[in-house]
Amino acid sequence: VTGSSRTFMGEEGAGVAAVETAAARIRSGQSTHILVGGAFQTEHSDMLLGYELAGYLHRGPWKPVWQRQGAEGGGVVTGSGGAFLVLEQREHATDRGRKIYAELGPVVSGRARRPRGELDAEIAALLKQVASPNGKLLALSGASGAHTATSAEKAALDANPAIAARGFSTLTGHMKEAQFPFAVALAALAVDRKAAYPVFDAAAETPFEGVPAAVLATAIGYHQFEGMALVNAA
Repeated sequence: VTGSSRTFMGEEGAGVAAVETAAARIRSGQSTHILVGGAFQTEHSDMLLGYELAGYLHRGPWKPVWQRQGAEGGGVVTGSGGAFLVLEQREHATDRGRKIYAELGPVVSGRARRPRGELDAEIAALLKQVASPNGKLLALSGASGAHTATSAEKAALDANPAIAARGFSTLTGHMKEAQFPFAVALAALAVDRKAAYPVFDAAAETPFEGVPAAVLATAIGYHQFEGMALVNAA
């Protein structure tokens, strides 16, 4: 890795800020290509202690991410993983003969004052900014399972019947800083392969028919920070 680097740390907001900043640098002409991503190792006892002391960890039998409301504990099941993306100017990628998986559309972020009840309005505003295309839209949700954040996101996604959400934390666990880059990577693979993911939770998710021309990636922080991106077919 050569050139300048920048480090973001702390919750899903770090992953959102990394992708958002990289995209802004490329679109402004400051950079031609950037490696952006993150990783999280859940088996650090200090990380688990931090989640537990804040009351975020799920307790009792495992449940899918959308079904932890009302269960004992805070709803978060952590997981280990990482995702790294090469964001690049189209001309630069073409000149060096690289495969283009997808086109990164708008990347938006916010930080609602949740104690004042602003989260629902913030999520709705971000969805509007991303300007979802007409027709059915597949959404790769980074929902953590945290009760307040996850219920607010689910309500916003359910309010639009055209959106078919996939809560991938059901399969992977929650990867903190890596959550948003992972969502963007999954979205890019879906449009590249012209195939939607099957439902991860048949009780809470709806099937998606046809080829996804655009996929929404989300990361609504378990504690704070919200972000979304639209990933389009190349």
